[in-house]
Amino acid sequence: QVRPVESGGGLVQPGGSLRLSCLASERAFSDYSVGWFRQAPGKEREFVSAITWSGSSTYYADSVKGRFTISRDNAKNTVYLQMNSLKPEDTAVYYCAADSPVLDHYDELEYNFWGQGTQVTVSQ
Repeated sequence: QVRPVESGGGLVQPGGSLRLSCLASERAFSDYSVGWFRQAPGKEREFVSAITWSGSSTYYADSVKGRFTISRDNAKNTVYLQMNSLKPEDTAVYYCAADSPVLDHYDELEYNFWGQGTQVTVSQ
């Protein structure tokens, strides 16, 4: 089991950038696929991005493709989500989730270990 912890959220103006981090202290975290999901007020949680344990494969929702970049540093047990060109519609609580193995990286049901979330607000 792993216990992911998100950080890096905050308030940013449209067009700005933020970098979210997902850290787990358990050594096994480096063996897990990690996904980022988000939930806006009044909406269902949705997939944002995911990365395999080795970082060799990455996945993105169409709405963030070209603006967000997922990466990981297994030596630091950390997965990053670099978010550029942020839009008001990116406002949500962002969750990091992990598991192994993951067959469908887009499906939140594939992930059993979740963080508490970090708020991202994009507004003037």
